Amino acid sequence: MTSRLPLVFACSVLALAACSPKPVATGAAAGPAPVADTPLKLAGSADAPGYTGDFDHFAYDEKGDRLFLAGEEGKTLEVYKLSTGARLQELKDVDTPHSLLWMPDVNELLVVDGVKGLVWRDGTTLAIKRTQPLAAPGADSAAYDPSTGHLFIVTGGKDVPMKVCYLNAVDPKTGRTLWSTRFDADHVEALAVEEQGSRIFINVTDKNELDVLDKTTGKILNTLKVKEAEQNAPIAMDEKTHRLFVVTRKPGKLVVMNADTLATVAVFKAPERTDQVTWDPVNRRVYVTGGEGYVSVVEQTDADHYAEVQKPASGPGAKTAILTPKGDRLYVAQSPGESKAMGKLIWFDIKPR
Repeated sequence: MTSRLPLVFACSVLALAACSPKPVATGAAAGPAPVADTPLKLAGSADAPGYTGDFDHFAYDEKGDRLFLAGEEGKTLEVYKLSTGARLQELKDVDTPHSLLWMPDVNELLVVDGVKGLVWRDGTTLAIKRTQPLAAPGADSAAYDPSTGHLFIVTGGKDVPMKVCYLNAVDPKTGRTLWSTRFDADHVEALAVEEQGSRIFINVTDKNELDVLDKTTGKILNTLKVKEAEQNAPIAMDEKTHRLFVVTRKPGKLVVMNADTLATVAVFKAPERTDQVTWDPVNRRVYVTGGEGYVSVVEQTDADHYAEVQKPASGPGAKTAILTPKGDRLYVAQSPGESKAMGKLIWFDIKPR
C-alpha cells in the first residue's frame, strides 16, 4: 500500500551537487489551532457496509462528478459523487487495484492492478474494455506526468514475491513500455514526478533511500540515504519552491527536503502508518494522513519555514487522500483493515489562507 496519487509534480533539472546543510527545524507535536482558525473541518462521511481490508488510492472525473477509490484488499472499485461524497456504486470485477488514472480525452479509467497489470474501463459504463499485463508482476505505485503523457509504475517486490523491483515508463493509452529501471530492492514505494523538469524522486523503502532518476531515460542520477528515520514511503512535491515532502513509517516523520540539493530543511512527527502525503499548492499546506487516526496539517511560510497548525481526528486506518479539483475539500479513505471500524469515505472542508 503506497502513496502515489495525485500524480502531478514539477521542477527543473539541475546537477545535484552537495552543499553545506542548513540548520534543521525539528517540528514539535504542536496542538491543534483554535477552532476558528483550523484549516480542516470534518464535514461528512459515507459508509461502505461490508467492505473489509484496506483501501488504496483515488482519482476523480471532474466533468462526470465522480470520485473513484481503489478497494485494494476488498477487491472492489468504489464510486462516489465528487460534489457530495455520496456512494454511487461498488464494482466487484477487480483483483487488486492500487492506483487509478482518469483519462478524460479518451473517456477511460485506467486501473493499475497488482494481478492483471493495466485494466482500461469505459468511462461511461465502467465496464472493462481490455487488460494488459506488465513485463513484471505486482503493479503497485504509480504517478502520472501530464507534460509527457507518461505513467510511471512500480512492479515487482516482496508481495509478488520478487527480490527486485522495477520502475516502468508506460504510455497509458496503449500500454507500451518505454523504459524500465531495475532496483535491487524488494520494497519500492511512492514517487514524485516533475512536470516542468526531467526528474523522478522515488522512495526505495527497504534501503531507506531516496533515488533521483531522469524521467526521459530512467537513468539513476543520485541516491540519498534518509537518516531521519526508516521506511520512507509516501512522497509529494512543491514545484514552486523545489521542496520534497517525504514521510517515514519507522517511526512516523515528515521530512522536508530541498529537491535540488537533497538537504533536509525541516522534520516533524507524522501519524504512524501513513500511506499518503498531499501537497495543497493553493493554501501552501501539507496534509499527512495516517492509520493512527489523525491528519497532520503543516503550513508553509516560505521554502524553509513550516509549522504544524492542526491535528484533526480522522479515524483508524484513514491513510489515503485526494484534494478536489477546486481545492476546497480533502477526501480521505478510512480502511477497516486495521480495526473493527466501518470502512468509509470521510471528508474535510478546507479553509483558505
